[in-house]
Order: sequence, then C-alpha cells, then structure tokens
Amino acid sequence: MSSPIKILLVDDHPLVRAGFQRLLISDESIEIVGEADNGQSACEMYASHMPDVVIMDLNMPSDANTEEMSNNLNGGLEAIRRIISHDPKAKVLVLTAMEIDPFPAHVVNAGAKGFLTKRCAPDELLEAVKAIHAGEEYITEEIRLRITEGGSADGASLASLTKRELQIFSLLAEGRTVSIVAEEMFLSPKTVHAHRTNIFRKLKISNNSELVHLAIRHNIVQA
Repeated sequence: MSSPIKILLVDDHPLVRAGFQRLLISDESIEIVGEADNGQSACEMYASHMPDVVIMDLNMPSDANTEEMSNNLNGGLEAIRRIISHDPKAKVLVLTAMEIDPFPAHVVNAGAKGFLTKRCAPDELLEAVKAIHAGEEYITEEIRLRITEGGSADGASLASLTKRELQIFSLLAEGRTVSIVAEEMFLSPKTVHAHRTNIFRKLKISNNSELVHLAIRHNIVQA
C-alpha cells in the first residue's frame, strides 16, 4: 500500500478546520500531519512536517499577534509566497470564500497549484488534493476563465493594486484611519496617504464609502 498523502491544514477558524479534517481523514489515502491558524505558524509547520499538500485559506492573520478580528487577506497570500520560497516544489491548494477577482489571479501568481471555494462539493476537495499531489494543477474552468479574461471591471481594477496597496485597501475598508494604518504597517501617515490616493485613482473611486462598498462586493469585508 502506498504512503498516505500528508496534509497541512491552514485556517484560522477551529470549527472550519475540524470540518475539513473529518472530511479528509474519511479517505484512507490522506493523513493530517499538522494544523495552523496563521501564516507564520503555517510556514513553521511546513518546514518541520514537509507535507505533500498544504490546504490554505486566504483570509487569516499573518501571525499569532495579529488582532483576532482583523480581516488580513494578505495573511494567506504571504504564507504561500514564504512556503514556496522555502520549497519551490511545495504544493498549495487554496480553499477560500474569496472567489471573486482579483483573488484567483493573486493566488496563481503567488505559486499555488489549486484554487477551490468553500462552496465546493466534498468530493471535489478530495479530487483536488489527489490531483495536486500527483503533480497536476486544480483550478476550475470558471476560475481559469476569470484569470485569463481579466474578470469583471471591478476585479480588473483590484488586480491592478500592488501587494501593499491591496493590504492598505483592506485595512481602510475595515474602518481604520490613515494614522492607524500607518502605525500598524510601520509607515508614515504621508506614505499611507500617497498609497490611498493611488488606490482611489486605480479603482476610480473618490471616498471611503465607495471603497467600503467595493470591498463588500468582493467579500473582503462583511456588510
């Protein structure tokens, strides 16, 4: 009998992890070797366990010190980049609620081998894990078309944001002021104001209210 597929499960919600764990271990060919609830822990556990496949959420803290309620969409993306920097052969499957552009494109650019939404059927998750373990990519045709065709106009605009702009966008959308964003990101308020101006220009918006509405439409923050 072949060795089981070793899985590292990364999601900041314990109940979500427990649900996926029950599903995955129902298949005898899969073994959960570790669980992480933030990006830093995911990278450390990857290095110590060297799993065959990482199942990663996008929307989670970068590290254990991040505020529990902070909606840090860059936590997952940064963890993917760090894991692949450590091991270019790493196989990461993103499983997230963030299915709207530009997240699929960012995920693929970060080096992930698969992208599924949390609305997927249980059998599809198992199929994706096995395909990625076998060296294939697993991205649904719908998501692939969004990536190649640029998706919606809103999505295309969001995709134009740099990594730092996207992080500032998410923090502003959560209601943080420029001064608080500057403090959290170790930037000067002047620098954050400059990024905010660029974000408004790229997204063709003129105020924070429009920014929040855009973030809600793209599931970056909850209404």
